[in-house]
Amino acid sequence: MASVFRLGTRGSPLALAQAAEVKARLAATFPELAPPDAITIVPIRTSGDRLTQGSLGDAGGKGLFTKEIDAALAAGTIDAAVHSLKDLPSLAPPGLAIACHLPRADPRDALIARGAAGLADLAAGAVIGTASIRRKAQLLHARPDLVVVPLRGNVGTRLAKLEAGGIAATVLAVAGLQRLGRLDAITSVLAPEAMLPAAGQGVIVVEARADDAGTRAFLAALDDAATAACATAERALLATLDGSCQTPIGALATLAGAIVTLDAMVIRPDGGALHRTRHQGPAAAAGAIGAAAGAELAARAGAGFFAAAVPG
Repeated sequence: MASVFRLGTRGSPLALAQAAEVKARLAATFPELAPPDAITIVPIRTSGDRLTQGSLGDAGGKGLFTKEIDAALAAGTIDAAVHSLKDLPSLAPPGLAIACHLPRADPRDALIARGAAGLADLAAGAVIGTASIRRKAQLLHARPDLVVVPLRGNVGTRLAKLEAGGIAATVLAVAGLQRLGRLDAITSVLAPEAMLPAAGQGVIVVEARADDAGTRAFLAALDDAATAACATAERALLATLDGSCQTPIGALATLAGAIVTLDAMVIRPDGGALHRTRHQGPAAAAGAIGAAAGAELAARAGAGFFAAAVPG
């Protein structure tokens, strides 16, 4: 190990909070890393952070939040990279690998609304802001009368825009609000039956160089086996469906004993058609479970499903 272990991350308040959690867990596990200067957090500005208007899909997809960080990791200017798993493409970049999964936080989405107790209570034609095509599609499936508009920025920015008016509500991940100490902002938590989360939602992962056996072994001490099994199923689903920011896919795997249960969904971007499935099996076969669910949904949806009726 180098005298200083460098953790790369995005510079948003949420990303820095996640990196701080990784740092704290490392320091608790390895006493030699307890001194404040033994681990340094290196903020890296990404293409996604520079994008303030429009959709991620139109600008290039999930890699917008990771490519600069991954480039720094590949170049050796950082030793490991902290990511929200849902930001990662379904296949790791060549030369990099996920070294550990932290225990999953609450994976659900939450409604934050002004003057409404829940989604059903929003006025007809209410304007709701979100940057997620998955959330938009599910909102329109449940409430076709809603007007869903783009809303980008970090959590604090989105909450401020809601307070300023112009939109009646937004939807954010419970895990992010929890990590930022903003659970007070939640109007209602949305059950997965109503709003299936993104694959990997609530999971922090740490990437390392694939050939850096020492760092990978070191980080493996933080790996949560239950979270890893669930994440494997969800990401195998995404890989089978070729999931990206332009494909509204929901996935949530849970583990009971040694059995993984995966709930998965594909939905048209306009919310007009939805296919949902549940697959179950041993945790050791998590990847195969995800792939089988993805193959079933792909067959049921048919070619061109995601391209159909894409909202303007």
